[in-house]
Amino acid sequence: MTIAYKLGNALYLNITNKCPCDCTFCLRNTGEGVNHGESLWLEHEPTLEEVFAVLSEIDFKQYQEVVFCGYGEPTERLDILLKCARFLKENQSLPIRLNTNGLSDLINSKKTALLLAEHIDCISISLNAPDAASYNALCAPTFGEGSFEAIIQFAEDCKECVQLDCSLKDVILSVVGNALDDEAMKKCQDLCDALGIPLRVR
Repeated sequence: MTIAYKLGNALYLNITNKCPCDCTFCLRNTGEGVNHGESLWLEHEPTLEEVFAVLSEIDFKQYQEVVFCGYGEPTERLDILLKCARFLKENQSLPIRLNTNGLSDLINSKKTALLLAEHIDCISISLNAPDAASYNALCAPTFGEGSFEAIIQFAEDCKECVQLDCSLKDVILSVVGNALDDEAMKKCQDLCDALGIPLRVR
């Protein structure tokens, strides 16, 4: 069961396979994982103890950052995510990034940006589309209407947290380049410019 895996110079943590979206471009639809012969489909949702056991054996000196990102949405397991991030902050010095679909508040039925900002250095939020209709067609969120607005609100909340005395220093909105045409990409850029949040094409 792959809880931790290397990609480039980063250590990635795969803590859940749960996700409220079914994005048309998702790697989960086409393969077992991102590294040859390494499946990111979990035998079961790992316990906190199982994740800690993996982390305790890792030589962090070979990495440049730690990223919460696997075959699921990390904030589906917010409690474990927060405890792992706290453990990492206390036991190593690498920056910590969260790759998220931005639906954490809907998933957990509460505001979550400030909780995440306490121990996460960078939050990368999947925008994926310039408006609600396009987003719903591309990502099919189980929350339906209101999902896109929730992502924008979460992004704005995270941006506000950057101004506070906490770990969070960077907030990014991202899109999949080959999933959008030029017009949609421009609209995404315009939206990010209006929000004052950088756009990354992945």
